[in-house]
Amino acid sequence: MLTSVIMNSKNQIVIPREAREKLHIEPGQELLVLCKEDRIVLIPRPQDFVAKMSGLHKEIWEGMDTDSYLAEEKKNWKS
Repeated sequence: MLTSVIMNSKNQIVIPREAREKLHIEPGQELLVLCKEDRIVLIPRPQDFVAKMSGLHKEIWEGMDTDSYLAEEKKNWKS
């Protein structure tokens, strides 16, 4: 989805209905504001950050012996 919005005189914007519905954003819900060099990103604030992040990028570790990997990494730590 690509659309544009206009900021009003009170520095407010309206999030388009299609975006609200797709992301299940409800009135009063908190959004996180991420400022990048050339853009603003709005992200619905998760109710539970741990649940949201759980399992993220798990495919990276598939088929890897994580115990051996961590043991090898610890050998490289400086005391």
